[in-house]
Amino acid sequence: MIRSKAFASALFTTAALLGAGVAPASAQSSAAAVTCNGGAKTLTYRYSAAAKEYGTYTTSSRCNDINMRLKTNVPGVYLNACVVFVDHTSKCNHGDTYSTHGTEWATVATDVKDGTDFVLRVHAYDTDAQNVTFQISF
Repeated sequence: MIRSKAFASALFTTAALLGAGVAPASAQSSAAAVTCNGGAKTLTYRYSAAAKEYGTYTTSSRCNDINMRLKTNVPGVYLNACVVFVDHTSKCNHGDTYSTHGTEWATVATDVKDGTDFVLRVHAYDTDAQNVTFQISF
């Protein structure tokens, strides 16, 4: 009997929160991620021996970071990327280094101030990256 009362209480609380328009904490955190990455820009990388630049883009209040992910079903395909803050430098962030990106959202630059102009510099991890669709959110 105690188990059913606890279960009924949990159901009542969940229903009350949903009825009041309050989502559970797990739903709130994933909703914030959807808001940032939901505004992602979709681009296509075509293989080149030299790095390619995409942008200039301007960061917004939608995301605190500049994020990237690949949209591919081909295993083992990666892209290297970095951010160049064009109003301040012609070099990549993080000491002019690239980070490797796959199909999961990952950060290319963290804690970027709103209104910052940047380009995304991308090059192939290896020759498997011929025509790769990817997304960035900022």
